[in-house]
Amino acid sequence: MADSFSKKENFKKKVQKAKEKALKREERKTSNNKGKSLDDMLMYVDENGQLTSTPPNRDAKTEIDLNDIQLGAAPIVEEETINMGIVTFFSEKGYGFITEDKTKENIFFHSNNCTEPVKKGNKVSYEKEKSPKGFSAIDIKIVK
Repeated sequence: MADSFSKKENFKKKVQKAKEKALKREERKTSNNKGKSLDDMLMYVDENGQLTSTPPNRDAKTEIDLNDIQLGAAPIVEEETINMGIVTFFSEKGYGFITEDKTKENIFFHSNNCTEPVKKGNKVSYEKEKSPKGFSAIDIKIVK
């Protein structure tokens, strides 16, 4: 019994796929990166911190002062600067807002942090403190 046309076409496609697969396998074998020498796999870091394939120049050594090396995070320097501003809002409940002279930013304050009683429109000096909801003013004094 003779094969139909479609069976012959499917067989041709199958044979063609097998040939392509064999070619790809041979190509992978020839362009294989396995078995490289250790020198081909090494990378070096130059004086700028960039990766390079050329080894460093052993003659040009730079001295590193051990006292200049800082380990860990940079030290945090907190500046206690005294800021100036105007009380723009004050509630009977004891809280209010000061508008900074420099940045025009509103800073929350509570009357417990005032050294003397303040009211709306007073020019005050204060220190900023980080609070969970932003900055708040402490040590508030009226400027005369």
